[in-house]
Parts: sequence; C-alpha cells; structure tokens
Amino acid sequence: MRAFLWFIGLFVAGFAVMALLAWPAYEWLSPHFDVKFHRLANRIGQLSLLIGIVLVARRLALADRTSLGFGLPRAAFLRELARGLALGVATMLPVAFVMTGLDLRELRAGITLDAALWAGLIAGGLATGLAVAFIEETFLRGAMHTAIARESGHRIAIVLTALLYSAVHFVGRFRIPVEELGPDSGLRHIAGTLAAFADPLGILDAFLALAAVGVLLGVVRARTGHIAGCIGLHAGWVWVISVLRETSVPDESNPLRFLLSSFDGVVGWLVLGWTLVIGVIIVRFYGRRTAAGIGRVDDGLTRPTDPPVAG
Repeated sequence: MRAFLWFIGLFVAGFAVMALLAWPAYEWLSPHFDVKFHRLANRIGQLSLLIGIVLVARRLALADRTSLGFGLPRAAFLRELARGLALGVATMLPVAFVMTGLDLRELRAGITLDAALWAGLIAGGLATGLAVAFIEETFLRGAMHTAIARESGHRIAIVLTALLYSAVHFVGRFRIPVEELGPDSGLRHIAGTLAAFADPLGILDAFLALAAVGVLLGVVRARTGHIAGCIGLHAGWVWVISVLRETSVPDESNPLRFLLSSFDGVVGWLVLGWTLVIGVIIVRFYGRRTAAGIGRVDDGLTRPTDPPVAG
C-alpha cells in the first residue's frame, strides 16, 4: 500500500503546487502574454506531476523498460499493440452501433458525413486514442501497477489502478471568469475541477463503467507482463468513442437515455454491461496466448504467494 500512497501523493502535491503558484504565475505573465488562467493552472499541475513521477520512478526502482511495461522487443511490442488496437476497435464498434440503433445518440445538427469529414475524424480519433493510451497506460498499468504488484501482488494492483483510472476521468475542465480572478483563484480552480465528486450518485454509472474497463486492462497487463496490449485496446476504444462523440449527441428524449451517463453521454450502464461481456472474451484471448508462451514477458512480479489472476 505504500507504493499506492506514493502515487496518490503525486496528485496531492500537484494540486498543492497548482493552488500555490497558479495566481502568482498568472500575475507575472498576464501583463506580457495572452495567458488563460485555467490553462496556466493546469500546465503548472501537469508539470509538477511529471517531475514527481520521474522522482518517484527513481525512488521505487521503476526507471527501466520492463518496470514501465515496455519489456517486449520493439517489433514484438508493436505487433502486440496493433493486435490490441484491432481488438479494441472490434469490441467497441458493436456497442456504438447499439447506441445509434436504439437512437440513444442522434446525428449532430448541421453535420455532413462526407469522405473528407470521415477521413479527418478517423485520423484525429486514432491520434487521440494513441496519445491518451500511451500516457495513461505507461503511468497506470506500467509504473503504478509494477510498484503496487511488487509490494502487494497483482490483484491489489489491478483494483487500485482501476479505481484511480476511473477517478481521474472526473477531474473536469473548469474556468473562472476573468473579472472574478484573485489570489484565491488557485484553490477555486481545484474545487471546480473536482466538483463532480460532490455528487457521487450522479457519476456512479460512469465511474463503475470506467473502473470495469480499468480492471480489464489490469488483467491484460498482469497476464502479459507488458502494456502493449493495454495501449492497443485503450487506443482502439478511445478511437471509436472519439468518432462517436464528434458525429453525434445523446437524445435526451429517448426513454432509454439512462443507459448513457450524464457525464459524457457514452460510458454508463450500457458500457458497463458490455465491458463485462467483452472482458470474458479478451481475458480468454490473452490467457490462451500467454499460456502458449506468445507475447509474454517475465516481468519478475509473479510471486509464489500470489493467487492466479481469475479468468
């Protein structure tokens, strides 16, 4: 549990630095540059988090390829990533079709689905998916999973990384009007970005769906010993969701609207149920491959006292 607390401490420290430095930095820079307070505050928090990750990685002996989840040779890693990407798209498209088939989401007003638009959406969605997946999986299923698993085993690592993975999605975007900025703006910015947690029942469906996705990715990480498949799966899911969000919006009048969360209009009870279904398929897929010695890395984490990962 100490390893997990180190990572939680990184987020606490990042928010603290943001609260302390965002307003002074804004006062210093705004007379000379066109600076938006919310962007500056977020960049300060991100920079402090990045510095903290580097320091913690060294302290916890995570600054090597295998610990970060990149233990496969490059060519094999890319093959596993591509395989995961295809599997991610294949398993997300059906639920996207269900959403549109049940009229849970409707086409955005004024949008024309021509070839040029599709090309841009597909390219942009892929780029977004790969960027998001690479960053999040390196941190969560790479460094964090390794640190916790060394100390407490895979099961605890899977659960804790999944909970944090879900939680960070609700750190929302928040803006303070320019005329209301002042010395306490850093604290008010933090309160605004964490506002979703003040109504836990309002985000319960999305939180559980994202946590289930996190558990699934954690099981893949534990079985394979690397994060190539996790990056591919994650990127494939984000790719489809990105295109879905850019082309459609929830139909608020649909009686089945409750199946999609109010958080983002995609994840929710429907995605939670679908994740449980595809979870069985994906875990068995990677289980058979690793049992045959395909795409597996000995990451040194499995201990004799650890129970086998279910699935």
